[in-house]
Amino acid sequence: MTKFQSLYEDFRSALERFDEILKEPKNDIVRDSAIKRFELVFELAWKTTKAYLEDYHNGTCVSPRECFREAFRIGLIEHDEHWIGMTATRNYTVHAYKQALAEKIYVELPQTLIMFKKLAEAFEKNKSA
Repeated sequence: MTKFQSLYEDFRSALERFDEILKEPKNDIVRDSAIKRFELVFELAWKTTKAYLEDYHNGTCVSPRECFREAFRIGLIEHDEHWIGMTATRNYTVHAYKQALAEKIYVELPQTLIMFKKLAEAFEKNKSA
């Protein structure tokens, strides 16, 4: 099993857990859990993207922003700025916790779920191409 394949399996599993929590009725515990699951999926998304670029495109990148820009350049993902914005959101969640910020981020999570699912579909479509 390649590094990409291993990370991809972890990414898909974490994505399912993220999807599950966003279907729960919102309360403070669900909100905080969803944010933590977002952080995990985000980390796996960029690391899986990095491995994909290395395995299938001889590409290299060392940061989420750099990996998502390269993925956009090769047509793996759409809306480069949305992914860059997601990187900033992840940085906010990891380095600071404020109630108002948590509420704002929680509202954005369904859109990030859609983007993560599209990334998973792109991996699935392109890994055999």
